[in-house]
Amino acid sequence: MQYLKKYGIILLVSVVLASCGASVAVDYDKEVTFSEYTSYNFYPDIKSGLNQLDDKRIMRVMDSVLQQKGFIKSEAPQLLVNFYAKETVSNSRNTLGIGVGGGGGAVGVGVSGGIPIGGRVINQALTIDFVAASNDALIWQAIADGELKEKANPKQREAYYEAVVSKVLKEYPPEQESN
Repeated sequence: MQYLKKYGIILLVSVVLASCGASVAVDYDKEVTFSEYTSYNFYPDIKSGLNQLDDKRIMRVMDSVLQQKGFIKSEAPQLLVNFYAKETVSNSRNTLGIGVGGGGGAVGVGVSGGIPIGGRVINQALTIDFVAASNDALIWQAIADGELKEKANPKQREAYYEAVVSKVLKEYPPEQESN
């Protein structure tokens, strides 16, 4: 039992560290009073560039986090939420280094190289927009850059989007400077 507990904690920490590696950049309209917005809904026709399963994962997490923040999902919302992703696939930046060296006297020779480990990854820039429904004006935007394994299973994808969206929405509403 102790064995399972120890490795279960290690696995959980690894997943959290891997999935929380997203960096987040936020921009917003400084003239907007964000506390006036209390209801939201998603654009009816989101073209995220992701598959329908990932769209549903993101919406589920956003619903949960926004409702925890006190927002109400409404058919006549004050905020419309949009999201989209740009993705590129690359080899993992994790490598296993191998080196061979030799020498004698004042002469030395060395050869080294790196073998990629971990497979290919999807580099994803997920953009989330909050638009004022009354005038269709963008009032808040966040872009999260993260990596997801190309062959991630549904649980890994769910954990990834949960971590990324939660991290992004920690930035909303923005802390506004008082004049």
